[in-house]
Amino acid sequence: MKIEKIQASQTWQIRQEVMWPEQLLEFVQLKEDDLGAHYGVFTNEKLVSIVSCFFTDNEMQFRKLATLEQYQGQGIASGLLKYILNLAKQKGVKKVWCNARKNKKGFYEKFGMKDANKTFSKAGQEFTIMEILL
Repeated sequence: MKIEKIQASQTWQIRQEVMWPEQLLEFVQLKEDDLGAHYGVFTNEKLVSIVSCFFTDNEMQFRKLATLEQYQGQGIASGLLKYILNLAKQKGVKKVWCNARKNKKGFYEKFGMKDANKTFSKAGQEFTIMEILL
């Protein structure tokens, strides 16, 4: 598993395919993408998992953590999440958070993230904010 910094545009296809397959590619393109740091996991030179990180003051929000379906269940997203949590610590970040799909909450809890009990809906999906203090 090789993790590299990538361009925002390299995240869009996986975001759309994994998270919003019923939406157009433009739906997953964030206006903030140019302000983020984007990371990808490569397996045999193929980009299989992505995440986008946005830093403000002492916080980092990560968005759009996604792994291609055929590569899920192999610890790839876990490795990528560990990588960005370590990156946040190195940068002196005090809090890391994300908007998690409610059905994925258990995944984030394995890393010590807590449900902030702030929920919302987007395009028929239910989300909750998950966070961890470093």
